[in-house]
Amino acid sequence: MDALTREELPIDFDPRWLAVLRQMKEQFGKKPELEAVLFLIGMNELGRVIEKFTKEEKQDLMHIAVCKLLSYDGFYRFAGWDDDNWPMWEAAENLPQWANEDQERAIKLNIIRYFEENNII
Repeated sequence: MDALTREELPIDFDPRWLAVLRQMKEQFGKKPELEAVLFLIGMNELGRVIEKFTKEEKQDLMHIAVCKLLSYDGFYRFAGWDDDNWPMWEAAENLPQWANEDQERAIKLNIIRYFEENNII
């Protein structure tokens, strides 16, 4: 049996994804859920620390993260800052009709890219 290529490798076994999880666990003391990683990327993109976020702001931060991550694939582009100094994104291209696992894989691959580009891992 031939070895799987990187594209065929289940993302949860990709050594780069495992490095992201390891980095997060070292920093925060537990293995993070995907939503927690998205929240932290959103906070990083916001560029400032706010002591307490509302439930809506937490959702907004995860949305910011997803837009940033999918911008690597050309689906979103940065549109500037709103009046409250939050980053805004606009759709650049229609998203494909992905199955849930394909969407999750695309997001995780772009999380890896984000961590590598920002020298987090």
